[in-house]
Amino acid sequence: MKQPEPQIRQSQQKAVVLVSGGLDSATILALAHSQGFVCHALSFDYGQRHRAELVAAAALAKTLGAIEYKTITLDLAGIGGSALTDASIAVPELPTEGIPVTYVPARNTVFLALALGWAEVLQANNIFIGVNAVDYSGYPDCRPEYIAAFQALANLATRAGVEGQPITIQTPLLSLSKAEIIKEGLRLGVNYSLTVSCYAADDQGRACGVCDACRLRRAGFQAAGLADPTRYRSSDS
Repeated sequence: MKQPEPQIRQSQQKAVVLVSGGLDSATILALAHSQGFVCHALSFDYGQRHRAELVAAAALAKTLGAIEYKTITLDLAGIGGSALTDASIAVPELPTEGIPVTYVPARNTVFLALALGWAEVLQANNIFIGVNAVDYSGYPDCRPEYIAAFQALANLATRAGVEGQPITIQTPLLSLSKAEIIKEGLRLGVNYSLTVSCYAADDQGRACGVCDACRLRRAGFQAAGLADPTRYRSSDS
């Protein structure tokens, strides 16, 4: 007698997880893995100022349980417009008003579009991205309204969505403070010394300590009452 087909459990569901090498994306990968998703980690070599974050992303994918790690090469430096892709634009060392020059035009839209395509190929019904709208730099593509709009697009623009198997954009860090994100990551076993958040890190991944990303990261560890494991260029470690 033929046995009934086993039901698909959450532990068998696939997810594409965007991994930049930074603190938030490390936490999101650990979280997706802890929830039983089969994680396919995705990074982008998009012409960013330094490659240390890609080295970190590969290490995080390996240590945090991704079944596969892929890097897609893009040329966002070809259009410029950001301190992260144009060497002629300095990374600010002091807080600025409005949307900072470290905003990369349409970056999350491009990244999510490619993640959406890969998710369709993999037949994965979830995409995890570590966007945050609390302790962040004010980027327009990190807001809840943006995620809702992209979710609507994903439902309309994919075969999966049209055939009733929509791909969900998962953003569990969206409303958390940096301190809350750090505490959650530590609970999940994330080694934050492996991560690189700095906009101007050196080739060894050591942080500048003064850019917006460094300030937010340091403040997060302070608010959490935890030691900051970040390696800074001024440190002997």
